Amino acid sequence: MMEYDDLVKRMEKLLPGKGEEKTRFEVPKVKGRIQGKKTMIINLKAIADFLDRDEKLLLKFLLKELGTKAIKESTHYVLTGKFSAQLINEKIDKFVNEFVKCRECKKPDTKMTKHDRINSIKCMACGAKYPIRI
Repeated sequence: MMEYDDLVKRMEKLLPGKGEEKTRFEVPKVKGRIQGKKTMIINLKAIADFLDRDEKLLLKFLLKELGTKAIKESTHYVLTGKFSAQLINEKIDKFVNEFVKCRECKKPDTKMTKHDRINSIKCMACGAKYPIRI
């Protein structure tokens, strides 16, 4: 007859291990590099497309949060100043919380609309609708 501890150890071996829990909404990390006193962001359009938001809105938010200016060069943006990828990703997460995720259910299934100069977000998951300031 097996002891309780032996049975528990045997069960743990048979069960699949705990893997990383992935969510269906994982914002792509920013890709770029620092050159001298400037920061290049290569994949801002891809991030904006993933979030289903206008690239200009995301850029405007980042520039305001970072307190800098930027110019567009063919496929990427050049920001004045040195900014780490971690800092830019934190600002993008803040953007997601303010302009993408629903305030009620916290799901990312939202659409941004504009009606009579009033911007609003409508959640496709729970039906909530609320105005936002850009």
